[in-house]
Amino acid sequence: MSGIIDIHGNPLSLQKEPQSENDAKLAQLRRHYSEHPTVGLTPGKAAAALKEAEEGSLIAQCELAEDMEEKDAHLQSELGKRRRSLLGVSWTIEPPRNATPAEKRDSEMIRELIEDFTWFDDAIFDATDAVLKGFSAQEFSGWEMVEGLQLPKSIVWRDPAWFQTHPDDWNQLRLRDGSKEGAGLNPFGWLVHKAKSKSGYLARTGLIRTLVWPFLFKNYSVRDLAEFLEIYGLPVRLGKYPEGATEKEKTTLLQAVLSIGHNAGGIIPRGMEIEFQNAASGQADPFVVMMEWCERSISKAVLGGTLTSQADGKSSTNALGNVHNEVRQEVRDADLRQLAASLTRDLVYPLYALNGKSYQGPRRCPRLEFDVTEPEDMRDLAYPLRALVGMGMQIPAQWVRDKLQIPVPKDGEEVLVIVDKQAALGEAALKAQLASQVVTPGLAALVASKAQPRGDNNDAQLARLQAEVAPLLAGMTDAIQALVIQATTLEEIRDGLLALEPALSHDELGALLAQAIAASELLGMLEVEEGR
Repeated sequence: MSGIIDIHGNPLSLQKEPQSENDAKLAQLRRHYSEHPTVGLTPGKAAAALKEAEEGSLIAQCELAEDMEEKDAHLQSELGKRRRSLLGVSWTIEPPRNATPAEKRDSEMIRELIEDFTWFDDAIFDATDAVLKGFSAQEFSGWEMVEGLQLPKSIVWRDPAWFQTHPDDWNQLRLRDGSKEGAGLNPFGWLVHKAKSKSGYLARTGLIRTLVWPFLFKNYSVRDLAEFLEIYGLPVRLGKYPEGATEKEKTTLLQAVLSIGHNAGGIIPRGMEIEFQNAASGQADPFVVMMEWCERSISKAVLGGTLTSQADGKSSTNALGNVHNEVRQEVRDADLRQLAASLTRDLVYPLYALNGKSYQGPRRCPRLEFDVTEPEDMRDLAYPLRALVGMGMQIPAQWVRDKLQIPVPKDGEEVLVIVDKQAALGEAALKAQLASQVVTPGLAALVASKAQPRGDNNDAQLARLQAEVAPLLAGMTDAIQALVIQATTLEEIRDGLLALEPALSHDELGALLAQAIAASELLGMLEVEEGR
């Protein structure tokens, strides 16, 4: 490994086995079990967990985040949408700028290697655990030589509670080994992704610090609603005992009062009474409103909006829903850019440094990029392009391909072509069209089409109409095109069009279209009479 450095420029000593299994000081991490801090969670307890994280101990905050995701179905659903949206995005390995042939070959080799890693999709999903917790750490299960290449065996997600931050560098992630500073992560041994939902040090960038409060308030409302539903509609039961009743008689009466609501029966001493008052009344709306507010707050924090989560029947218009969906796409694109940087640093660079023939250092490292571009609507792009090209604007074909996401065909690859309708017509139809030049268009069309199937008749008429209309339209459009090219302002175009109007006669075009329509009607009548 001489001459190879890690991404930070430090000399590399490649470890064949996972760091967490080789270091005896880290053995205690595998015996760590969660304390489940959401049990009996209070505002004071939540604030204490967040404060501990700021001081370097990430255990309570990470375990709190894990509990919240498990216990709140709405939170789990919203996080799942955000995390899974990254899995279906295509990616590629881009060589450095002005790459040499060797660098391009190395980039292609790395792309093929990563495509063959069966664990790569799981690694992307596990890396997005950082959205909630602020970071995600996965450990390579050692490196092995395969067909002359150094490759990672697999990758394993590690519990965030295994980690702490350095007391002198709050952005540096360390393993908890019992020391104050913690153990540094071995180079080429970890895939660490840090997701920044907001600016701040590592312990304060995760969504956990925002979501813990609506989660807490929602659970208070759920508990209050459960208590309300427990007594709602039940009558108040009063037990009356006579003067001089003993404590035993009072206890017997109390037990009867408490149990009669469920058992619908009971016994009490003579002289005692049980009265049923009006049933408890009230509304559950205040509790439901609070719970809905908390869930909307969670959706806004995770996805940037609410209309991609559920429809409320009030503000769920199609236009507003599209706006919220665009916001969610922006959030996804930001996640992908952060993830691409982490994958380039901790996966692409090790593969390049250990196997690349063109390796000279981290500066010329290939990079992993996700394709976050959305294809343009072909209909919206086709008409403006036709007009702009007609005006003489030079538009690169590659730019259009990138906009529409249409790849360049490879050598010998079959491509789509427009069928030439004139070539598709039979020889008899062409002769009939030539013969029609000496008679009226309508009669010629009828004569030429009498022996043809209906589909050929229509094609022949359309082809003839296009051939005769084209020169007339060209005479009109050429003058307008020349005017637009030469004009420098919109006012010049307007004045020029007004000046051209008398010269743009459409009488001949109208007559030609009238003849074509008449011929079409006659042909239809003829086909009906012949039963075609």
